[in-house]
Amino acid sequence: MRLSAAFELSKFNRVTQARRQPGSNFKPFLYAAAIDHGLTTATMVNDAPIVLDNLDSDEIWRPENDSGKFYGPTRLREALTFSRNLVSIRVLQQLGVGRLIDYATTLGFETEDMARNLTLALGTHSFAPLDIAAGYAILANEGYRVTPWLIERIENSEGEIVFEADPAVACGQCSPINLLDEEPLRMEDILAAGTEEPNAAPQVMDHRVAFIVTSMLQDVIQRGTGRRARVLERNDLAGKTGTTNGPRDAWFSGFSPELVTTTWVGFDDYSLLGRNEFGGTAALPIWIDFMRVALGPEAPPRPMPSGIVRLRVDLSTGQRVEGSPQGSAFEYFLEEHLPPATGAAGNTDAIEQLF
Repeated sequence: MRLSAAFELSKFNRVTQARRQPGSNFKPFLYAAAIDHGLTTATMVNDAPIVLDNLDSDEIWRPENDSGKFYGPTRLREALTFSRNLVSIRVLQQLGVGRLIDYATTLGFETEDMARNLTLALGTHSFAPLDIAAGYAILANEGYRVTPWLIERIENSEGEIVFEADPAVACGQCSPINLLDEEPLRMEDILAAGTEEPNAAPQVMDHRVAFIVTSMLQDVIQRGTGRRARVLERNDLAGKTGTTNGPRDAWFSGFSPELVTTTWVGFDDYSLLGRNEFGGTAALPIWIDFMRVALGPEAPPRPMPSGIVRLRVDLSTGQRVEGSPQGSAFEYFLEEHLPPATGAAGNTDAIEQLF
């Protein structure tokens, strides 16, 4: 169907106007908030049944994983890689709904109408696809938020430029105003920042957190729910699937250091997609087809930021180990939140210790 014919059928812009539940496509922002507040990718959280009745409705909520199975104590990296719902809910329980909403607000999401309950862990608040893409761009930009813009320039009949976009750009050397600063800014600081780089995008996420969450999303593609994207044979891609109840919405959002793409599949009337449709089956193949053409040369690995420590941990406990014992692997940590050593007392429920 020609684009003009499609526009005649419907002038509704689903990229900017549709409000859809992102499902697990929202989880990276929950995990970013959790890591920023003290959890680590090696924190063990129990993937076990949970029953909740403290929602806005009178219904009892019994959430499950897509597989219908439960996997017991699970490291956060594994939980995001394989999209374990019960772990995400328990992470939000300990983080606190208020902290998540505050963090999402800082990232630029509209949060006024967010229901203050644990369903947020599973992406039940609706966003436009462009909102989700802008959120993933923060990760791709190492913590800097850029505002989406749709028109590059407008020229008149004489070829003269009557409008040209001047968007803010992510630039670690531009000294933009940092929204993460706790100290109030002085007027001279604001004016100086504007003089140095008026179009510098604000930093809204700790660049170390962005690095760690990106490494987790790279695992989603290499061995998790987004592994179909391995067909692109690249190591610089990161992303996350998303599927809502029904299923009615299927998502895949992913990025390279240079390009962010969000794919959403759904019906305007919220009809079911089909019993066996998920983000990894309905949305991811579209993402792959587009990225295969749109991506440039593979980017080299990004250097590890200062303030991150790389340590080897026991994969079954999340505790720090010496040497290279079997069943261990390297993991990234914020330097102020390192895991306990093997045998340290009180690590049976690390998530409880952190809050």
